[in-house]
Amino acid sequence: MPTYVLIEIEIHDRNMYFQYIEKARPIVESYGGHYVIRGGKITPLFGDWNPERIILIKFPSHENVERCFSSKEYLEIAKLRENSTKTRSIILEGYEVK
Repeated sequence: MPTYVLIEIEIHDRNMYFQYIEKARPIVESYGGHYVIRGGKITPLFGDWNPERIILIKFPSHENVERCFSSKEYLEIAKLRENSTKTRSIILEGYEVK
């Protein structure tokens, strides 16, 4: 079942964050991840949620998500994200609506 990772990011150090995203993409893709949304204009619709940046990544399965973000390669670059952003993320599992 496809599994999505939804990430909200508030950037504190753009240079360090852009180093992170350059290194993260090939790692994510090597675990079957596909960036559906990466940045772009955000328009609040309901409530008081007004994130600075949203990323949505589609993976083939929950297991792929876990293997990706616990991999040695990812853990080596995770500090770049941790030190340059405030990040919140969730894993979404469900059926695609056609």
